Amino acid sequence: MSSIRIVRSRRFLLASAALTSFTVADLPAALAQPVREPLPPVEVSPAQSRKPAKPAARDAQSARRATPRRPVAASAAPKPAVPAAAAPTPLNSNAVAESASRLGLTVRETPATVEVISAETMREQGYRTVSEVAQGAVGVTSGDAPGEPAGFSMRGFTNSQINTLYNGIKIGPQNMTSRIMDTANLEAVEFLKGPASLISGEGAAGGSINLVTKQPHTGAIRNEADFSYDSLNSFRAHYGSGGSTNVQGLDYRFDISRSSLNGFVDDTNTKTLDVSGQLNYRISDSLKVWGAIEYREDRGKAYWGAPLVPIAFSGSHATTGIVSGTYFNRTDLGAVTIDDRTFNTNYNVLDNRNVAQEVWLRGGFELKLAPDLTLKSQAYGYGAERSWFNNEIEAFDSTKNQVYRERFYVAHSQRLVGNITDLIWDTNIAGFDNRLVTTLSSSYLDFVRPGAAKFPNDYVPLVDFDRGYYGLLATKQQTARIDNEALSFEDRLKLTRTFALIGGLRVEHIGLDRNSTDENGLVNAGFPFTKDWAPVTGRIGYTWEAVPGLTFFSQYATGADISANNIFLLLPTQPLDLTTARTYETGVKHLFWDNRAEWSFSAYDILRKNVYAAAGGQALNIAGRQESKGVELAASVRPIEPLRLWGNIAYVDARYADYNFVGGSFSGNTPPNVPRIVANAGASYRFFTPWPVEVGITGRHVGDRYNTDANTVTMKAYTVADVYAFVDIPKTVFNAVDQARLTFRVRNIADKRYAIWGDPFYPDQILLGAPRTYELSAAFKW
Repeated sequence: MSSIRIVRSRRFLLASAALTSFTVADLPAALAQPVREPLPPVEVSPAQSRKPAKPAARDAQSARRATPRRPVAASAAPKPAVPAAAAPTPLNSNAVAESASRLGLTVRETPATVEVISAETMREQGYRTVSEVAQGAVGVTSGDAPGEPAGFSMRGFTNSQINTLYNGIKIGPQNMTSRIMDTANLEAVEFLKGPASLISGEGAAGGSINLVTKQPHTGAIRNEADFSYDSLNSFRAHYGSGGSTNVQGLDYRFDISRSSLNGFVDDTNTKTLDVSGQLNYRISDSLKVWGAIEYREDRGKAYWGAPLVPIAFSGSHATTGIVSGTYFNRTDLGAVTIDDRTFNTNYNVLDNRNVAQEVWLRGGFELKLAPDLTLKSQAYGYGAERSWFNNEIEAFDSTKNQVYRERFYVAHSQRLVGNITDLIWDTNIAGFDNRLVTTLSSSYLDFVRPGAAKFPNDYVPLVDFDRGYYGLLATKQQTARIDNEALSFEDRLKLTRTFALIGGLRVEHIGLDRNSTDENGLVNAGFPFTKDWAPVTGRIGYTWEAVPGLTFFSQYATGADISANNIFLLLPTQPLDLTTARTYETGVKHLFWDNRAEWSFSAYDILRKNVYAAAGGQALNIAGRQESKGVELAASVRPIEPLRLWGNIAYVDARYADYNFVGGSFSGNTPPNVPRIVANAGASYRFFTPWPVEVGITGRHVGDRYNTDANTVTMKAYTVADVYAFVDIPKTVFNAVDQARLTFRVRNIADKRYAIWGDPFYPDQILLGAPRTYELSAAFKW
């Protein structure tokens, strides 16, 4: 069967290549056509207000609201302007995603699969955290394992194989730097599928996810406030304001949000605080300067999962439909289950904590050097302090019929400074419109990581036990310093009014210095050491609008990253080399029926070589290759004005090859947390009454997954659904408020118990999804 799949995949890709060849062969006739529709010019003066480009499939619901929407201004951070006439489409193919291209291309004009989820969609779908946003995207899954919060799986790749960016800036490996993040201060979340090194640098074998904060706009001041409360006693509150000041040319945006999200497990919660602000100052029509600052904080008592327990021990308390398979680690558990008595059990110590504080400083300018030449530059500084102080392992011991617990402590002190400068040149080459962006970037990362030198441990009963305290803490220290410099070029050549070539090249230098000392401050054997790499990556592709609204695309892209997704876990004797990745992708994007329907399809083949994979117990194995092939389909339609239907499905066949080690082989196995099938669907209906009411339902299906490379324990497939209803209160009720909305939402309406994620570094336990909860929220704009 695998050979059949490979042949079919190759046939599909060859067909796309043939289509490209046919198009190029037909160029002589095409060249006689006038070349129209060039890219919009780069604007330094304030962009005109435009309707928000609704980024996800759900977004088109907003287009039919009875209450008029306020337009969203174009981002004031450096990026090309989009046409003022850009209108929302069902799948938002007119959105511009900075993480996908520096050319200012819309999703439809980009030869790759890109999805952008807007703040409006986050509010309507009830996405409270970035992880929940990812779960609504096409083919993306996520989990908040406390050791690697906000981890993602996409196209067969997970965690640090996917770059997490903040306003287009990478701060380090995802599994070491990302945190649970509230969505209230975000304008959009962008998903770029497949190797994304051209834009975001090393580490993007599976793609990138870019978190974009809310930006200033030019015009009247607008304010918004949001509040919510749920049946777990969680609450969220947010206030935001932005617009033009009394100072000519000076615009601002300010947001503050606070949340306390309680877990369904006893004594678990996450509290967040996010304060962000930005000022844009237009000195003249050719010069704009800007500055931004953000402070983020999260404090929590973490949930580390439910232990795998022998079915023979659980007896009548054994569950079905959550996990299956057999497990051996410390002891042989045989066939395993999740014991229903552990659904709400907290195995963490009483004095546990999980804390992070982050500060961002960004600033830059946009300068029009000439009508066809624009210079953009931004400098940034980032600092973070993080710490974990927990009992992290909870492994059932079949010889004692108790749970073995083990403590761990680690902290981060991180500093990052850098600069990104773009030179954008619009020109005409032999009568063809062309845009070239040259980017020079550099950054310096300093990372200090004190961690536990000893691991206090104990045994407790499966239920009804004294949680106790951490115990004696002894520490050692590791450090890493990473220098990064890159020069990249990205170009778009419009050969005809319908056919464009898009490509780019990135030349990068990465320098790493590591050191490690023991608890007495003595340098460990093999340290310090230094290593350098110079990867060259790029992308070449095309877009062809065969008929108005129907666009075919293909691309070949490469990526590179440091082979270990956690450089601090590598032993000094283990080689630290570059991983290389390449992808072939082809697809189609179609907008039709007077912009009331839209669908997209893509097929891809990704290969990543020289991969380090989690072996459990804070150790790494080398896997020779990781292969991923799949297809993605998304569609959205509004057959009648009140009704909105949308859905998407993704299939991926991901596996290891040449993955051999002493004592066995994992070749042919599937990487952890990678389901073959992920599907989302939803429907909503709006009643145009004096107080407009909308009701909706969304469903999600995630296929079977494994929690480790061994593939012996399966996290079973699950299907969950949410329902919601909201009412828009007319302005006549609250004269001072332009828009007011009350929403009631039921999450996981069937109260499904399921496994949402497995951390391969902690293979003895599984993270469970939240049960049914009820939520009431209110939102106001004025």
